[in-house]
Amino acid sequence: MIATLTGTLREKTPPTVLIETPGGVGFEVWVPMSTFYTLPATGETVRLVTHHVVRDDEQQLFGFATRAERDAFRLLIRINGVGPRIALALLSHLTLSELKGAVAEQQSARLVKIPGIGKKTAERLLLELKDKLALLPFGGDAASAPPTSTTAKTRAQKGDVKGEAPTPETPPPNGRDAETRWQLARDVAAALVALGYSEAQIAPLVAELPSDLTLSEAIKWALQRIASR
Repeated sequence: MIATLTGTLREKTPPTVLIETPGGVGFEVWVPMSTFYTLPATGETVRLVTHHVVRDDEQQLFGFATRAERDAFRLLIRINGVGPRIALALLSHLTLSELKGAVAEQQSARLVKIPGIGKKTAERLLLELKDKLALLPFGGDAASAPPTSTTAKTRAQKGDVKGEAPTPETPPPNGRDAETRWQLARDVAAALVALGYSEAQIAPLVAELPSDLTLSEAIKWALQRIASR
């Protein structure tokens, strides 16, 4: 089983990334958005804690910035009716602290806002996790994790299916080169489709996308806007 993966980050196309090992093997790794936000730029070295799934017809590798997130993922997929896709969605929308709080307070309304989670699934999640609350890792959120890039660490020491993204009707506002802004809008739309959001939810967001954001910042902005509506 693959427990960790270190290599060069070649592609970032949420919810997957491509990591190439020193031996030249490229691994497609599924990551929650919480981990995606911590990733370095393509071309830099990255290390992820992983969960390896082996089935008769396929193998899948899931990567996390922290061991705590990986452990939470493993706990979630043991719940009846919760597969990797829903587990990733939960970790993409809630920090570990927020998830633990939602379970403690039985906040089903908070969970049903997440794509792929209906009322029955939310209630089952809360019921089963309530008995396992002590097993849910506390802290270790990816957002507060050390950089996953070995290059970034050095600098610090010194000081379940992808869909076709809808095409934005209008480019994002001025503030960067037009082609770059248009590509950012398309990448954000693709990420939101992969996370389960509809074109009706996505179109207004990419039209309002602030200028001068990185892809990670733009996706986080979009998710925050959706959650606030």
